[in-house]
Amino acid sequence: MRMDDDWNGPQPSFIPGSAIRLALIFGSVAVALGLVIAPLAEERLTRRADADGLDFMSTGSVGSDRSYTIRRSVLQASPESVCIIRSDGAQTGDCR
Repeated sequence: MRMDDDWNGPQPSFIPGSAIRLALIFGSVAVALGLVIAPLAEERLTRRADADGLDFMSTGSVGSDRSYTIRRSVLQASPESVCIIRSDGAQTGDCR
């Protein structure tokens, strides 16, 4: 026995694989929280958007007195050809 062994005191033993177990536990907790929190956040955002009257399917707005339909077809002469049909049935553009 050496003299400096007494001064060092007992050494903590290292358990093999404990770092991997700890990482797996934290990873599992993170995945579980993600699976729970993400749907709750989406539901809250959807409810808020519905309350504000946002329609995520629309890309523009038209006044309430005007409505029209835009049609494009692969059968038209040009890819840029557009047919606009108004609510009264009037058609403008390349309508065939």
